[in-house]
Amino acid sequence: MTNFQVYKKTLPFSFILFGLGLVSVAVMVGCCVAGYFIAGGSATRALIGLAIGFVVGIIFAVAFDYLVLNRIKAAQIAMMTKGVADDKLPDDHIVQAGFAEVKGRFAKITAFFFVTGVIKSMFRQIGRLTTRVGSMVGGQAGESVASAIDSAVQVLLGYLIDCCLGWVMYRKDVGVTKAACEGAVIFFKSGKTLFRNIGRIFGMGAVSLLVVGGALFGGFYAVTYFAFPNLFIQLSDVIKEAAASSGGTVSEFITNPNTLGIFACALAAVIIWSMIHGVVGRPFILVGVLRNFVAVGKQQTPSEADFKELEKRSPKIAKLRQKLDAR
Repeated sequence: MTNFQVYKKTLPFSFILFGLGLVSVAVMVGCCVAGYFIAGGSATRALIGLAIGFVVGIIFAVAFDYLVLNRIKAAQIAMMTKGVADDKLPDDHIVQAGFAEVKGRFAKITAFFFVTGVIKSMFRQIGRLTTRVGSMVGGQAGESVASAIDSAVQVLLGYLIDCCLGWVMYRKDVGVTKAACEGAVIFFKSGKTLFRNIGRIFGMGAVSLLVVGGALFGGFYAVTYFAFPNLFIQLSDVIKEAAASSGGTVSEFITNPNTLGIFACALAAVIIWSMIHGVVGRPFILVGVLRNFVAVGKQQTPSEADFKELEKRSPKIAKLRQKLDAR
């Protein structure tokens, strides 16, 4: 199967994730609005209610992502991995097949997301080291370059985590901790191959942001300007009143209705764009990266020497391996 065929077959999962993501955002917004109006009264109380509603919405979103969205994502990645590893996928009912693949593996998927916290921290360690070295070598300019490299590494990290999850689903015969550690080793062994995708990752992302994000921003701004012309004037007045009553000061950027409106519309556009890009663009890139990743892993399963080399880079991986060996 080609990358596009695998992408096309597994696209229904992305649409499900997008729809549920919109529901999650709607609940978050609803919590904020509910908190704002329930608190009522003075501007200070209204803002406190808004903040409480926001916190409640965030808690819901995190729990929903962890308990629901991660399982659907695991089913999609399991099918992607099957497509690139076995060169075949079911002709029909791909969603049901994906859910069947992860059925009864709730604990394994949960353990995976715990283990990847260690892998993430390892790469953050590498990123911080890169930034410090760049600063020492080239001062502020060197630090800026190193920060840009670190940002690129963090983007790749998202793909690494997904590839590790695919490897965990592929390596059904070994424990989740060992499989996830194998995934980290494979990343280092195939680093050059994976880094070749970085141009496509950022290129597609930049074009998508300019075209789709720009259109969304224009649409949001037009709707608020024509349908709710006084919305940001009223909101800025509430912020000013709350600041005055508490004796504090607020930046003019927030109290100016025009800049407040631009910021709010831009934020909403970026959030929705990221969801759309996650549905259309990112899965296609992921299939290509996952194919390279699995090919390297199938060619040579990580050995003990490979693990030792990885442990030199991250003491946390060594501790994780010690726990594994103690079982």
